[in-house]
Amino acid sequence: MQQTFIEIRGARANNLKNVSLRIPRGGITVFTGVSGSGKSSIAFETIGAEARRQLNETFTTFVQNFLPRTKKPDADAIENLSTAIVIDQKRIGGNSRSTVGTITDISSLFRLLFSRAGQPYAGYSNAFSFNDPAGMCPVCNGLGQRVEADQEAIFDKSRSLNEGAILFPAFAVGTWYWRTYEQSGLFDADKKLEDYTPEEWSALLYGREPEGVVEKFTRLYIKRDTSALAASTLTNLERYMRYGACEVCQGARLNEAALSCRINGYNIADFAAMEITELIQHIQQITDPAAATLVPAITARLQHLADIGLEYLSLSRETTSLSGGESQRIKMVRHLGSSLTETIYIFDEPSIGLHPRDVHRLNEMLRKLCDKGNTLLVVEHDPEVIRTADHIVDVGPHAGARGGEIVYEGNVEGLLKAPTLTGQYMNRALPMKQQYRHATGHILIADATLHNLKNVTVQVPVGIFTVITGVAGSGKSSLINGELLSRCPGAISIDQSAVSTNIRSNPATYTGIMDDIRRLFAKENKVSASLFSYNSKGACAACEGLGFIYTDLAFMEAIRTPCETCGGKRFSAEVLAYRLKGKSIAEVLEMTVLQALQFFDKKELKKRLQAIHDVGLDYLTLGQPLSTLSGGECQRIKLAGELHKRGSIYVLDEPTTGLHMSDVEHLLAIMDHLVDGGNTVIVIEHNVDVIRNADWVIDMGPEGGSKGGQVIFEGRPADLLHCGESLTGSYLRR
Repeated sequence: MQQTFIEIRGARANNLKNVSLRIPRGGITVFTGVSGSGKSSIAFETIGAEARRQLNETFTTFVQNFLPRTKKPDADAIENLSTAIVIDQKRIGGNSRSTVGTITDISSLFRLLFSRAGQPYAGYSNAFSFNDPAGMCPVCNGLGQRVEADQEAIFDKSRSLNEGAILFPAFAVGTWYWRTYEQSGLFDADKKLEDYTPEEWSALLYGREPEGVVEKFTRLYIKRDTSALAASTLTNLERYMRYGACEVCQGARLNEAALSCRINGYNIADFAAMEITELIQHIQQITDPAAATLVPAITARLQHLADIGLEYLSLSRETTSLSGGESQRIKMVRHLGSSLTETIYIFDEPSIGLHPRDVHRLNEMLRKLCDKGNTLLVVEHDPEVIRTADHIVDVGPHAGARGGEIVYEGNVEGLLKAPTLTGQYMNRALPMKQQYRHATGHILIADATLHNLKNVTVQVPVGIFTVITGVAGSGKSSLINGELLSRCPGAISIDQSAVSTNIRSNPATYTGIMDDIRRLFAKENKVSASLFSYNSKGACAACEGLGFIYTDLAFMEAIRTPCETCGGKRFSAEVLAYRLKGKSIAEVLEMTVLQALQFFDKKELKKRLQAIHDVGLDYLTLGQPLSTLSGGECQRIKLAGELHKRGSIYVLDEPTTGLHMSDVEHLLAIMDHLVDGGNTVIVIEHNVDVIRNADWVIDMGPEGGSKGGQVIFEGRPADLLHCGESLTGSYLRR
């Protein structure tokens, strides 16, 4: 007999306080509450983690060895689970060979279509793949562009090998790679490169033993999958590479045979370059009997993309260029065609990146997935998504140690009457701003054509609070993150990318607070400041400053056991004996930002703590690993590190991501504080409360993709109400 509830008893992950829940199966349950209240701890780290762990245990021990390891959640019991599919905000990533077409498997259907119905016949489906030697352009190997090592950037010919003639850091003097050339006997390490003979120069660049610098660079950084590399590493690599269009395929990625095969006058690359709405029309015009079963299958998948608000994308769009919200919606599309039922789908704020106009589309998609017999668990702040829920779990009452409890369970009608923060803010909207600041200058963007921008000329005000609005794909990011930032290299850009995935990095180290804390402990105890770092001299020798011992059990779940020597405190016994105002360094790192504000007296230290408090993260502990922060929390801690400057240009990309409705007012206060301090604040945002309280609005549109890329409106928010062609204006009027 099918159980009708997912049952959780005594859940204690992160800040959860022995939470017990009965979640209805077969419906949409929304988890809401302030940021840091414990919503994700229930949905992802309790239900999702246990479902994944139990599924993995059904495989053979050999297969388990290749699966991601998931530890058993901290709970007394979790019952009546089924297979869980987590659809999160993580960018799909990949590399330049990964596109919207390949990630959704629509490209495989197109390859099959052309192998059956294309003329002249060019081969089987793999002959139309730019990732297969049978189909890829032989010159660019299916990349669509030539990527080469930039010799002028890699070498300084005025130096010798010993003087650091190879400028790329991995080949710097003293490194392993450098030694292979210096000790090879083929080169005079004191001879300047400009004095090399042609034979010596060729050997250094392209030699076999040792492998030439250019050959090795190409193998390590151009021909490999770079998706695992950190963003900072990739940015650094760009300086040593040279890009150019492939002169043979002109960016189409395929060889001549594949490109000469056509259907109704179009080759496969032509179709891949079309926007989804245009592509659907062309596919529906294919009448070849050989394609009779493929046309409806392709049309259905393309229609899913259009229905969820991604009609402006093309199949050739690289996945590395997709936002977190676009990535999540593409993951949704992959599951809409699935025949699975009684599956648990867990979503992490699926409304991110969606204009209010498109939220109803999202709700329809969620309902369609649910009506197939599945259970949907949605972590969400958007009132319109909350209203579509069958069941609501409100977590709170506040964040961190003051959260972790269930403050409401029930339907929407009950939530509206509940005395919780969510209930109070569901029908509450901030008023339209009445008094506006005046710009002190302007940044001119003239004739901008990046991506879908149509020769856009606009003046972005300086010295006030400006919001850039428009539907997804309208050109907001192209205008600001692309065009404006290229003109203002000194601007402070604060996005939602992870600040660190390192367990050794925390809010105290990231914001520089830890340096002050170490100095205070050192001064008080008359010892070296380096003792108070678990990454340096002060680390516990047994666990090397990790606080736990990691035991790899091969195919079984790895075990992390608290270090018996330091008790998980990460420091040596000598260091833990030192005190500051009666507290050890470990006890200080266990303090929340709010507690630390009351504990410390040093002015500069309090100023930095106050900045973290001001961005609404006072519930974080000083020693919490940054790898545990959400996208919204990452953005706000970056903002905290940049507060209290003057004369700066701040560019924020959807800062309300991850923010509860009750926190938006607090965020606006931070924006106002920055502008009143002599700064310029430019925000890309969909939240209507933020738009209402801007000094200036630039609305892009009217739609996304080729139907966007124009400035629809420039002016005060109150005047946007009367702009008939603006979709944003219509939602402000509601």
